[in-house]
Amino acid sequence: MTNHTKNVRKGKSLRFSRLHLPGHLMMIIWAFIVLLPVYLLISNALKTRVGMYDNPFGPPIPLTLNNFKAVIDQGNFFMYFGNSLIVVSVSLSMILLLGSLAGYGLAHWQGKLSRGLYFFFMIGMMLPIKIATIRLMELMKTLGLFNHLSSIILIYIAMGLPIAVFILTEFIRGLPGDLYEAAHMDGARRGKIYCSIVLPLIKPALATVGIYNLVPIWNDLWFPLIFITQEDKKTVLLAVTKLQGQYTSDWPRIFALLTLSALPVIALYLMFSKSFVTGLTAGAVKG
Repeated sequence: MTNHTKNVRKGKSLRFSRLHLPGHLMMIIWAFIVLLPVYLLISNALKTRVGMYDNPFGPPIPLTLNNFKAVIDQGNFFMYFGNSLIVVSVSLSMILLLGSLAGYGLAHWQGKLSRGLYFFFMIGMMLPIKIATIRLMELMKTLGLFNHLSSIILIYIAMGLPIAVFILTEFIRGLPGDLYEAAHMDGARRGKIYCSIVLPLIKPALATVGIYNLVPIWNDLWFPLIFITQEDKKTVLLAVTKLQGQYTSDWPRIFALLTLSALPVIALYLMFSKSFVTGLTAGAVKG
């Protein structure tokens, strides 16, 4: 390789780096903006109350784990965590099941009625469910579900189905039609095709729907605060309200509780981040 060729390639590489420099700077700034609240949350959870008020933006010196111990030992953390886990698990399972079934049906059902149903689900993405809070309270009282975890589970299922149907329908429509023809020729029925062919192929889309709904369901405070008043039915974030007083709040313990409640969401996102990006891109572009 001649020196001229090396110089040309070096020049192209340098120009390429200069072109991408603004993008890298923007990503660094954005990463700083996103990670700063996480740093403040964890660092203040590791401080004493005096240490937090003296230097809220500094490192946790001296470092203490007493806030985490107090939240776990004195705050019934595992009871609240178990309630949140039940709500999230049941809600996501039903959203994925019903959303995949609806997506499978709408993807292969051609007609005005199917388009009308699909548009009906799309309307659900545009209207915030919180505007119907009063009517939902009346409905839950009529059904006798007030102060039951099933009340917020039903709301979360209704809240997550529109985006689930949207992503899964478009993803299923993009699957090769030859797979269905081959399965029909082998004598497979629709249920067998759904379980053996469709579900394994839409795992990235299912991961996308799961993570997309996991965060708002786990972090929701609005509906549990309204529909749950019994202590043994409260979720993790409702426990934060116990640490907030009218005149003073134990902020280090609040930060410790929020840190513990955020760990499952962060861990699941890191585990399924690749599938999340793949499924979201495919489900949003196809169709």
